[in-house]
Amino acid sequence: MKQNYIIGIDQSTQGTKAMLFDGNGILLCRADKNHAQLVDERGWVEHNPEEIYQNTLLVVKELMKKSGVDTSAVACVGISNQRETAMAWNRSTGKPVYNAIVWQCARGEEICKRITRLNPGAGEEVRRRTGLRLSPYFSAAKLAWILEHVKEAASLAARGELCCGTMDSYLVYRLTKGREFRTDYSNASRTQLFHIRELAWDETLCGIFGIPSACLPDVTDSDGFFGMTDFEGILPGEVPIHGVMGDSHGALFGQGCLSKGMMKTTYGTGSSIMMNIGEAPIFSDLGIVTSLAWKTGGRVQYVLEGNINYTGAVITWLKDQLGLLASAGESEELAKRANPADHTYLVPAFSGLGAPYWRSDVSAAFISMSRTTGRAELVKAGLCSIAYQIADIVELMKEASGIHEVELRVDGGPTKNSFLMQFQSDILNSRIRVPEVEELSGLGAAYAAGLGAGIYDESLFGNLRSREYLPAMGPEEREEKLKGWTAAVKMVLASGEGDQSCWRS
Repeated sequence: MKQNYIIGIDQSTQGTKAMLFDGNGILLCRADKNHAQLVDERGWVEHNPEEIYQNTLLVVKELMKKSGVDTSAVACVGISNQRETAMAWNRSTGKPVYNAIVWQCARGEEICKRITRLNPGAGEEVRRRTGLRLSPYFSAAKLAWILEHVKEAASLAARGELCCGTMDSYLVYRLTKGREFRTDYSNASRTQLFHIRELAWDETLCGIFGIPSACLPDVTDSDGFFGMTDFEGILPGEVPIHGVMGDSHGALFGQGCLSKGMMKTTYGTGSSIMMNIGEAPIFSDLGIVTSLAWKTGGRVQYVLEGNINYTGAVITWLKDQLGLLASAGESEELAKRANPADHTYLVPAFSGLGAPYWRSDVSAAFISMSRTTGRAELVKAGLCSIAYQIADIVELMKEASGIHEVELRVDGGPTKNSFLMQFQSDILNSRIRVPEVEELSGLGAAYAAGLGAGIYDESLFGNLRSREYLPAMGPEEREEKLKGWTAAVKMVLASGEGDQSCWRS
């Protein structure tokens, strides 16, 4: 019997990966290529869409060459993508009118402030319809900036010839030779233009941001049919793109978090913590946001999400700025050697504190150092700060959802650090699962494609092998450490100016 292979593409902030999965969902091979980070003196961040598209073709070509698999055996494609990064292009030619504006870019802040100034109730209206705080972090303010500052965009929009979308919709458009202009429910829900209960682009929201709804893509099930592609001749015939998800949603799906109450955390530069809350949204005032998880099998599910700015980046800072580490891997052994009686905390508010505090006016600090605090203790404090921040979000999700017994499924480079993972389990008093496969975003999109195409069934999630960490810390010690963390955060918050406006999540 002919084997069916699935290509998973993960188009992330730093680069693009292509992965090949067999008919049992096993990752066989991968290829990746970075793209340029275009950052100017204002801190504005852009990507060249054409470079990303060409890199997508290059990594698929390299993948098929490295794997040795017959290109005719590829059955379908799934795509995961960097969320919130937004761009606009000519509907007829596919040519971008401007670079992609990256999720990290805050150039839409003045637009958000203007919206609030002209309509003080707009922020709550946005939150009620989208589950998200009015913020330049999301796609709408970025697209509004393009329409206001790029003459070609405005003229094309007036003629109904402009496409406005996120990176997934651009890749789908290009890979299908302009035949399909589509996005999925997970990406749509992060634009601030999509009503997450009515499941449609919202004319009121489009009006708030000045974006014509006619410029927006069709919204398709996350495991649905997005069109046909041959990657410009790399494959001998066209195959369906049968799954698209935002990267964090892809990781949640890839971790098998398909039921209410299941949670995942991605430890990257920052962290995305997500809880599947089932088929009805929960709106929280606790500093966490609500989004769509996906629509698969014709069924919508929702998530609570909290985003933290500095997690893995803390380790990078300890290494590159403080010079305390020769390599990231050295942090594990140093932390294990630290004096257990040391009570130093790091609050890594290098660009303010994200969820659940939303304070852009505060700065990072080491708290409660003693004369005997040294290199190992500072490194340990840095690692523990990652776990404490994540624990803050998890506890809020428990409160908002009413789900109090959870396990955390985790992915990302820092999950290789056994000290961090054990401390995370201890401070949460929960089981931690670390899968053997690292590329969870692309895996999730590939699995969604395979399920949508009828190649896989949900039994494949049972094949994911993982390492487990179980809590070993006593309740008194846990309570003492959490009290110290809370006190340290309060000291940092008290040092700020109190400006909580338009903070990026």
